[in-house]
Amino acid sequence: MKRNYKMKWINRLALAVIMTFSMLTLSHAVNVNSDDAQTISEGLNGIGIKKAEAIVTYRKDYGNFKSLEDLQMVKGIGAKTLEKNKNEIQF
Repeated sequence: MKRNYKMKWINRLALAVIMTFSMLTLSHAVNVNSDDAQTISEGLNGIGIKKAEAIVTYRKDYGNFKSLEDLQMVKGIGAKTLEKNKNEIQF
């Protein structure tokens, strides 16, 4: 009986560790100054490939973004989109 309890505990611990690493992998930050359009569109909520391409084009034309507010200069990127993604965006 004691061995069975230990195995259940080990299995639950292993599952918790796997789930934790899975969540970290799924929600990685997107660097808007270095990532390509595909990565940006996959990593940010509400940003499709066209908006992601606009971000990359703006970055190439005007230089790196320094803040969330800078991203609002890109057509189609507004405050609501940035609010949804503020924890996922890196510079």
